[in-house]
Amino acid sequence: MPADLPQLAPAILDLARQAGGAIMAVYATPFIQRTKDDRSPVTDADEQAEAIILAGLARLAPDIPVVAEEQAARGETPAIDGNRFWLVDPLDGTREFVDRNGEFTVNIALIENGAPVLGVVTAPALGLAWLGYGGKAWRYEGDAATGIRARPVPSRGAHVLVSRNHLDREVAGWLKQQPDSTTRTVGSSLKFCRIAEGAADLYPRFASISEWDTAAGQAVLEAAGGAVLTWQGAPLRYGKPGFRNPGYLARGAA
Repeated sequence: MPADLPQLAPAILDLARQAGGAIMAVYATPFIQRTKDDRSPVTDADEQAEAIILAGLARLAPDIPVVAEEQAARGETPAIDGNRFWLVDPLDGTREFVDRNGEFTVNIALIENGAPVLGVVTAPALGLAWLGYGGKAWRYEGDAATGIRARPVPSRGAHVLVSRNHLDREVAGWLKQQPDSTTRTVGSSLKFCRIAEGAADLYPRFASISEWDTAAGQAVLEAAGGAVLTWQGAPLRYGKPGFRNPGYLARGAA
C-alpha cells in the first residue's frame, strides 16, 4: 500500500463531500440539462462539482495529474507520464440526477501502476459515502463509519445488480444463465458499493464505459474483498487509450 494513502483518504472523502454539497445546491433548483458532443447529459452540478474537486486535488497533491470527465469532454486530458494519476467523475449518474431519483454519486479514485488503490464514492442525496484502500473499506452514514466486506458469491440464487439505463441484450442473455438469481436496477457507482457492503453479489456489464465511471467503485469493492474482472478474467486496469474500459463483471468475494 502506498505510504501516503492513510493521509490522503480522509482529505479525499471530505473533498467529495464538498462537491456533493454543491451538487445538492443545484439539485434544489429548476436546473437546466444540456447535451455534450457525445450526446450525454451535463448540468451546472457536474461542472461546479468538478471545479471543487480539481482545486482540492491541486492543493492536496499538486504533482499528481487528474483525468476528470468534464475536462476530458473539452479535450483537456493531461498526459499520464508517471505511474500515478487521479480519475474523477464529479457526478456519476447525471441521468439519475436529472430524473431526481437520488441514485447519483461523486467518484474520486487514485490509480497506481494501472490499479485503483484508493476510492471514494459519495451519494449526497442519500447521505451515504464509501471509502476503500489498503484492503479495508468503510460505509459512512454522516460521520459514523462501519467497516464493510463483500460476501461470498453463491453458486445459485445470486443477487444481481444491473444498470438502470443500460440493460442491453447481452446483459439480459447473461441473466438467463444465472440459476435462481434475483435482479435489481441501481444507478451509478452505487452498484459497486452495494456489493462491497455485502448487500448484493454481481454486477455485469458488456458495453464499453469510461474509466472514471468505474475506478472509485472498483477501489472500494476490491478493498472490501471483491473483484472487477474483464470477461476474459483479468483485473480491470486503468490508463488505457482514450480512458475507455471494456465490459466487466463486478463480483463479491470468491
